[in-house]
Amino acid sequence: MGHINLQMLNKKSYVRRKNSKYQGKKINQDVELEKYIVLRLKKGWSPDDISGRMKKDKEIFYASKTSIYEWLYSVYGQRYCKYLYSKQYRPSKKDKEKNKKEIIPNRISISERSKKINKRETYGHYEGDTVVSGKRHHSKHALAVVYERKAKYVHIKKISCLKPKIFSNAITFMSNSLSIGMKSLTLDNGIENRYHEQIPTQTYFCDPYSSWQKGGIENINKMIRRFIPKGSDIKQYDEEYIQLVVNLLNNKPRKSLNYKTPLEVMQKNNLLKVNKKVPAVALEG
Repeated sequence: MGHINLQMLNKKSYVRRKNSKYQGKKINQDVELEKYIVLRLKKGWSPDDISGRMKKDKEIFYASKTSIYEWLYSVYGQRYCKYLYSKQYRPSKKDKEKNKKEIIPNRISISERSKKINKRETYGHYEGDTVVSGKRHHSKHALAVVYERKAKYVHIKKISCLKPKIFSNAITFMSNSLSIGMKSLTLDNGIENRYHEQIPTQTYFCDPYSSWQKGGIENINKMIRRFIPKGSDIKQYDEEYIQLVVNLLNNKPRKSLNYKTPLEVMQKNNLLKVNKKVPAVALEG
């Protein structure tokens, strides 16, 4: 009997842990619930006030005060933490370390990206990502990669590490080679994107663990791995070789471009600077 009770307790504990990971997403996916919470946070209400009133008024939606705090301290709601006036929520040391890694100031969700960008109706909208060295190597070198969503054109720059400043400088460096710059850039939630506001364009962020939301660059990364295999040390590849990879990818005909190459599309639409020196920025740690 005791063995059965222990199994039941373990199962309940597992379910609670599993469900807690999705509390932030639950509020994020319910537009009316999120509006309700944000409006009252701005009025100075605490999560306990909001949850209690919601229950008292028998609203069609509901979130406990714990759920609201979990949402606030997740990537979904962290921009509203500034409206908290109390310290009722005291995250553990483990939670603090987790939140420290996740926090990206003024993060704007991909859900706010316009339909024109989503449908690839105009040029100049990019996705960004990194390709890193294998774990067995001590090298922290990586590749900063950006991908034009409509023309399928790729830029790659080797960087000495994944420090946010280094990554944002690399993106800016590549943006300077474009005649119209970048109109927008969609990123994931990696810590290297913390200084996204230093990149001269509007940035958007995928939902956590949703790399498929920037599927174009994920596909490009797979192509890059044909020439720079997974597990290899990126430090060993010189700039000349990386530029060769860039040229191979941008001169590859694509069915979606009616078998034109990304380079041909970029040139036809005057999206690249010609014979102009790209301004230098710091790319070393």
